[in-house]
Amino acid sequence: MIRTASLIDKIEPFYVMEVAKAASKLAGEVAHTDRPMIFLNIGEPDFTAPPLVQEAAARAIRDGKTQYTQATGLEPLRERISHWYTQRFGVHVPAGRIVVTAGASAALQLACLTLIEPGEQILMPDPSYPCNSHFVTVAQGEPVRLPATAAERFQLTAAKIEEHWGPKSRGVLLASPSNPTGTSIHPDELRRIHHFVSGKGGITLLDEIYLGLSYEETFGHTGLSIDDQVISINSFSKYFNMTGWRLGWIVAPEPVVHAVEKLAQNLFICPSTVAQHAALACFEPGSLAEYERRRAEFKARRDWFIPQLESIGLPVPVVPDGAFYAWADCSQACRRLGVKDSWEFTFEIMKRAHVAVTPGRDFGVAQTQNFIRFSTASSMAHLQEAVARLRAILA
Repeated sequence: MIRTASLIDKIEPFYVMEVAKAASKLAGEVAHTDRPMIFLNIGEPDFTAPPLVQEAAARAIRDGKTQYTQATGLEPLRERISHWYTQRFGVHVPAGRIVVTAGASAALQLACLTLIEPGEQILMPDPSYPCNSHFVTVAQGEPVRLPATAAERFQLTAAKIEEHWGPKSRGVLLASPSNPTGTSIHPDELRRIHHFVSGKGGITLLDEIYLGLSYEETFGHTGLSIDDQVISINSFSKYFNMTGWRLGWIVAPEPVVHAVEKLAQNLFICPSTVAQHAALACFEPGSLAEYERRRAEFKARRDWFIPQLESIGLPVPVVPDGAFYAWADCSQACRRLGVKDSWEFTFEIMKRAHVAVTPGRDFGVAQTQNFIRFSTASSMAHLQEAVARLRAILA
């Protein structure tokens, strides 16, 4: 037997993918029935890259623009991202502070490897996206998950961070809007958090990959407006509908950018060149208009779906203000079906209703056994059919 590194034992399986495998297997068995599988478990838009983006990719391939770029990404793409911040959020972010990466995952990995020393602690909310804690672990840091309640919008507060800050604390890793809850941190609270953390010499890492999919004016602001020391991670996957293209970026102070570049050169060489040339077209007026139309569609799905969940005994304690998720309390529904927790509930409704969702187990340990995550990135027709099936078995 080949021995694997002890680090592997510290990494939990990505349960959403384990559930996805089970759902895919069952989907094959019921594909030709009158109730094929409905997938509400994966956070992937049902929209693909718009026409101008697809055309730009084809043009790059046809013209032979497929060779390595700088590790920090194409300069014109960095400039367009910079302009987007000005145009969309009214914040000046120089292109020199932007590093294009092989997805937001690479951005988070690079940030953690650049900024965390072995044994240092990073505070984050529970529930939160599971991979974020693993990026900290891979950097030999220690993720510290702090229970976040519905009253706190499932987000950390400055008071809670101050309470748990210790001699090993290095900083915080937050997400706004969040996966799995779709909730954002109020700008005033984020300002208080950053003021405390930076006052301790710590770092504020902010996952903003769903920022483009904010639906409420109160929350649709980038943390970069607070201070140029905030480190923001973003992505072309969600708002820009380019999940499989594996392209994202990080915004950091210039000294951090130089350190990230050094790591990126060695770990990734550069992001996909074709994806970068395609992403240039994301910022064309026609593409931006299409993205806004799609954002309105995601909001319409949310506005219809959340009340429907409430009506069938799956309440959502905090209405999501962004992203495309519903973090629903299934404790009452578990009792109806005679199962003990959200993990069993997930497989029960997969079997009985042919609806795939994600159990809370993936996102932490603080009451997550009572929650499931729905993805509303699927079509309205699929959402309506899913509710009808769930209503039938929960009645």
